[in-house]
This record gives sequence, structure tokens and C-alpha cells, in this order.
Amino acid sequence: MAIDRRDVTIPPIGLAGILRVPAQPLGAVVFAHGSGSGRFSPRNNMVAEGLAAERIASLLFDLLTEGEENDRDNVFNISLLADRLIDAIGWVEAESDLADLPIGLFGASTGAAAALVAAARVGRRVAAVVSRGGRPDLADEALAHVRAPTLLIVGGADKSVLQMNRQALARMTAPKALEVVPGATHLFEEPGALDAVVALAAHWFVDRLANAGKAET
Repeated sequence: MAIDRRDVTIPPIGLAGILRVPAQPLGAVVFAHGSGSGRFSPRNNMVAEGLAAERIASLLFDLLTEGEENDRDNVFNISLLADRLIDAIGWVEAESDLADLPIGLFGASTGAAAALVAAARVGRRVAAVVSRGGRPDLADEALAHVRAPTLLIVGGADKSVLQMNRQALARMTAPKALEVVPGATHLFEEPGALDAVVALAAHWFVDRLANAGKAET
């Protein structure tokens, strides 16, 4: 399948991003990286490539500037990261080849909390959320206000994060699910672990974004 991959810049402060657009996309997913990671994250790029194979466009971008990354507190500034995601959602909605597509959010680590806060703020503009090894607990009060169907993916060997995800899931009122990848640790480095993440995320997004697109037509 032909995929249009191009470097982009997200306003208003010019954050660098990578956009992938397959032919006849079903939807578009904006990625929220965690722990200071950016658009070149090998794990998130692997997920993005898996989504492209299922006709889902993706935007990976740096949520922080180089200067902001030097302040470690910004990595955990969930409100700031959510604001950057909302800016990116607005950019996607304004792009001619993406404008009418339902939008999903994919968050990893602290980026998962930012994705959930952003989803709570923009409401129905986000059709689905997926978290990989995330910290949804950091979304705190926003959890109860998320309306988008949300999938939390956690490694079975990532015990503390798994417990945090279970607690966060209990606070959510939107359609939700928790998938545990057996034997996987926080970074899903074990053989086949990241492949499982790609399959779970793709299935969740294809189902929710395709249905959202049909509902709007």
C-alpha cells in the first residue's frame, strides 16, 4: 500500500512532526509520546506503520521544544502536553486530506495522561483513545470526563503500572477495556510484545474510527 510520509510543522510554535497518510484513510491518529520521547520514537513509529497498513493516517510530533525538554518538569506537565495535543488535533482538522476524518489519540507513558486530558477537553472531536504502558492515573479528574472509547494496553510484568491502569479504568465512564500483554515489561521489548500492541491498537482504532466515520455520513 502506498503511504504518503512527510515532515510537517505544527503551529503555533512550530513543533516538528511526521505525517503518514495511506490511500483512502479511515481516520487519523495523533500520537502523544512520554518521558521526553519525540517523533522518532522507534516503538511509536512501529505502531504508526502498523496503523498505516490498516488505512489509518498518523501524526507523530514533538510535544516539547528543545528548550522545554531541558526542564524535566515539562515531561510531567500533563496540562501543557494536552494543550499541545489539542493544537495538533486542530492542525489535522484543517489539513485538506485529513479534514473530514475521525480522530484518535495514542498515548505512551505520561503521554497517555495527556491524551486522556485532551480527549476530555475536546469531547466528541476525539473518537477513540489507546494507551500503551501509560500512566492514565495522571489524568486524575479528567478520567471521568473522557467520552471516547478507551483501550489501555499494559505489560503483564509491569506490575505497578498495571495496578495504576486498573485503578484509572475504574474511574472512567466511557466505553473502556484493559488488555494485558503476557510477560511484557514497560517498554514491550520482549519478542512479539510490540507486535501484540500494534494488533490491539489497530483493531481498536479501525473499529471505532470506521464506525465514527459512518455515523457522520
